[in-house]
Amino acid sequence: MDAWFNSFYIENHLDHFTHPDQAATPEQIRFMVYTNEDERYYPCSDNMFTAIMSRDRSDFIQKKYNEVLQRILELVDLQIEDQKEQDYLEALIKIKYSHETRDEIMIPSRLEKRLLRIFLNHTQIEDPYLFEKAMRNKRVRQSFNSETFQKALNHVECSEFAKSPTTITAIKEHVEHLELKRLIAISVENSLWESDESLKYTKKDYLTAFNRPLTGNGVDSLFQFLGIQSKETAPEAGRGKKILWLANESGEVMVDLAIVHYLAKLGHKIIIAFKEGPLFKKVDFINAQEDEVLRRELERALFIQEKNLTKNELLKTLRRDYNIFVISDGTRENLNLLLTSTTFGRIFKEVDGVISRGHEQKRRFFDTHFQFTQDIFNISEAPRGSVAISYKPKHPSVIKFSHKDLEKKAQTIIDQMETARKKGVTVVFYSGIIGSIPGKIDMAKKIMTVFVDFLKKQSAMTFIINPSEYFEPGMDADDLMYMWEIVQRSGLIDIWRFQTYDDIAQAFQIMNKKVPPEWVGKDATFSTGCTKEMRIALNVQKRHPEMQIIGPATEKFMRRDEYGVGKMYDKRLS
Repeated sequence: MDAWFNSFYIENHLDHFTHPDQAATPEQIRFMVYTNEDERYYPCSDNMFTAIMSRDRSDFIQKKYNEVLQRILELVDLQIEDQKEQDYLEALIKIKYSHETRDEIMIPSRLEKRLLRIFLNHTQIEDPYLFEKAMRNKRVRQSFNSETFQKALNHVECSEFAKSPTTITAIKEHVEHLELKRLIAISVENSLWESDESLKYTKKDYLTAFNRPLTGNGVDSLFQFLGIQSKETAPEAGRGKKILWLANESGEVMVDLAIVHYLAKLGHKIIIAFKEGPLFKKVDFINAQEDEVLRRELERALFIQEKNLTKNELLKTLRRDYNIFVISDGTRENLNLLLTSTTFGRIFKEVDGVISRGHEQKRRFFDTHFQFTQDIFNISEAPRGSVAISYKPKHPSVIKFSHKDLEKKAQTIIDQMETARKKGVTVVFYSGIIGSIPGKIDMAKKIMTVFVDFLKKQSAMTFIINPSEYFEPGMDADDLMYMWEIVQRSGLIDIWRFQTYDDIAQAFQIMNKKVPPEWVGKDATFSTGCTKEMRIALNVQKRHPEMQIIGPATEKFMRRDEYGVGKMYDKRLS
């Protein structure tokens, strides 16, 4: 079973070690998914995973595979007019289909991507549904811009104010709740984008659509999360949230954007994630930039093109004077957290909640035992004309350090440094190996602590900062580097000391131990973090030339690269 389990990840190109350029690292996945030790996340429902692991030819899997095949064959019939070419392409796709499904180890969405890629590569059609997607968006825009729709949206029945609010705040809150409820209710009105039927809608038709019942366990939770209460007596909650919005279908996205713009007016920051490229009728990042209707709706949004933003770069970007940001999730298939970009993973970690759309996204988030690092909401169509709002709270054991938390911790250390300097004490910052030797973090912290204690005994009137003492469970390299850079750029460091091999040897001597082979010859130049810190130190020294830098020669620090995402060591050491 272990071999079959590992083959599942390898065959689906989901294993980072065999497909490092495609699959995310385990650390990046932990930005998004809470997993127990030795537990491995899989991007499909529990039912699908169980069926694949059972290795028993399942009607359930075969049905899903066949649905994929039929969608691709329908695409061929729709796009290819030449019968000979159509027959050839269908035969090619069926051969690939038989090859990929014979062992029943493929996730249907991964199968779909591979078959779709054959079609796109063979036909050189960049986006088979480009025209239809554009028409869907135009239909919704026409409806929303119509006088009939605007009158319906602004219409108020006396019964909706049966219990009249008694304060201006309560009235405002009631109106916010009512308008948002109407936009959510109409977000599953497929006729708005699938046909021209909505162009004939009367005010009564729209009011009927607005009155769709909102069902599911997430109705109250969503409005509370957004800081909008349905009852006057409810406590004020959650203004100014950062929200990751996972866009889904074209046309539907126009209603999404109406909701997003409304949330932005309420003070929220919304990051909208689109697909990287064409996937049937789903809206993608290219559409967001090139579709005339979408481009106009997003003209005041900031498009984030970089796929590998660092934490600092991301936070600087989100602090800019924008309320709406646009990114690609880095994939061309249904929601698959194992293949998303680094930027997407970091955004998922930094936001306050995730709003997903449609049944496919709901299945990936809700039809699984996995819990996530953020509260997850889903808005999708439910039976009997209602709207289902589902809610899955983040795992209770998730520890999250917001940038404000980290800035507060940094300021506490800075205050200690200022106090020390006022007393005439020399401030020393000690940089050394913490996580650069995989699996040796505890020993690295012990080495630093033993040696810093030795320095404290040897040196009078010094305040020596040992970074290993400030490490807390839940902190990753992103968090630590962000916090320490604030401290390091404060201008309060008198001596910045970088760990030498002599320091390490001295620490082991104090512990009455021989230096283990993995530590022989090591110094701060082996550390990815120390390499980054040396660059910071040189920059700080230009502004504060009185600061001393002690340790290995500067030029030796340039052999280390960038962190692996979420790691505390060079990504090339993975």
